[in-house]
Amino acid sequence: MGQLDGRVALVTGAGRGIGRAIARELARSGAQLVISSRTRDDLDAVVKEIDVEGGVGKASVADALDRRQARNLVQFALAEFGGLDIVVNNVGGSVPPRSLDSDDEDDAFLADVTLNLLSAVWTSRAALPAMREKGYGRIINIGSGASKHAGGSLAYTTAKHGLVGFTRQLAADTAKQGVTVNCLCPGWTNTTLVDWESMSRRMGVTPDEARAYAESSSLQERVLEAEELGPMAVLLASPAGGGITGQVISVDGGYKV
Repeated sequence: MGQLDGRVALVTGAGRGIGRAIARELARSGAQLVISSRTRDDLDAVVKEIDVEGGVGKASVADALDRRQARNLVQFALAEFGGLDIVVNNVGGSVPPRSLDSDDEDDAFLADVTLNLLSAVWTSRAALPAMREKGYGRIINIGSGASKHAGGSLAYTTAKHGLVGFTRQLAADTAKQGVTVNCLCPGWTNTTLVDWESMSRRMGVTPDEARAYAESSSLQERVLEAEELGPMAVLLASPAGGGITGQVISVDGGYKV
């Protein structure tokens, strides 16, 4: 039997990278999955992978910048599976300037904060009634190295630090209701969000030198694979992780220790 048999999980930003890896690991552990992102083709590919591995997954296209869509993911999960036990707020990154209707710096800042923080707030709050009613809930917010250090853009670092505060206060608010809330932080991770070519141009170095710089920032001197986040996510989502709440937990090879 799997650690998550009978549980229903929602993973946002699950079309690729860390979200995809966590979704697949939760499914392998027995959870029924709802996965979301803005790209249907990516989601369909992940659902197929879950199905091939013997799991159950449903896809829902959603834009995390839209409060209604972020909340409706919870209603989709309830309609498909009759409950929701686990929410992994993974969606994040930077909003491309070309996707905004305005060139205003304040609008760009707000868009990044919405993607990396407010979307997690909206989805989590929508999920809490079902979790409270069942007396079981696991909310896992995906932070980053920028949750504990400077180094990202101003908006991104602000949002990821805010995600830590949201995690701790929500954990305090729900501690006696069977709900745990934690922040899982990767460091440099091998996903499509890491573009060594672009990074090298910004730094004025070669792509190999840019990667070497990233590797040097952790004790293990390496870039982790997205799949390495999965086992910790399963622990936090499982009954065995019931005593872990309000914590900021890093799986990052010792990033900036």
